[in-house]
Amino acid sequence: MKITLLQTDIAWAKPEENMANAEQMILSAPGADLYVLPEMWSTGFITDVRPTENCAANALRWMKEMAERTNAAICGSLAVNDAGQCFNRQYFVQPDGKIAAYDKHHLFQYGGEDKYYQTGNQRTVVSFRGTRFLLVTCYDLRFPVWERYQGDYDAMICVANWPESRQEVWHILLRARAIENQCYVIGCNRVGDDPNCHYIGRSAFIDSRGRTMAECEEATAQTLTAEIDMESLRTFRNKFKVLNDRDAFTLQ
Repeated sequence: MKITLLQTDIAWAKPEENMANAEQMILSAPGADLYVLPEMWSTGFITDVRPTENCAANALRWMKEMAERTNAAICGSLAVNDAGQCFNRQYFVQPDGKIAAYDKHHLFQYGGEDKYYQTGNQRTVVSFRGTRFLLVTCYDLRFPVWERYQGDYDAMICVANWPESRQEVWHILLRARAIENQCYVIGCNRVGDDPNCHYIGRSAFIDSRGRTMAECEEATAQTLTAEIDMESLRTFRNKFKVLNDRDAFTLQ
């Protein structure tokens, strides 16, 4: 499967500009099965106001249109107001119009996200063209129990607004999640600035051994494409059966 990361420079609270920019980037990198955008890609990481009920509507409509137009899935999170309750909701939109959604479980209290947003309590795994994807969002990456492999996924997609000040943590955790779950990890971060932070990206593809397959340049808006090989993953999991020895637990 061919996947393209969109390491975008998000214009603060300007969804139309961000949609136009993302569209240009997608069209400049044709032929992918899946395009991945950062966290809250249409607005930036807005946590000090409640998003309006139509905040995400146009962006989700655009995701549907682009998925159909490119015959590829489009993934990324939006600030959503759902009947008065707000969520940092990651969408996985397939070209046939099918939509899966994941509401961020670990809200970033340090940045005030918990003041306006509700906690999601359901893991989301999406099957698409022979690959099972676990959806996680930014701060979730710090909490391995939530993402622990349960025999249910092959690749983890983490969309993020992860700032430069904690960049090395991003670098390490992407690899740790790949190693401990014997899975591909696809990390899509942003670049640029918002009112609170500076971002340098380093979006990356990590294989199931924790090796970097491909990584974006620092502080550069760009697309990055790589292919994940399911046969290689199955061979590795069957040969080195670490996951058979994992601890059993149930999330409460």
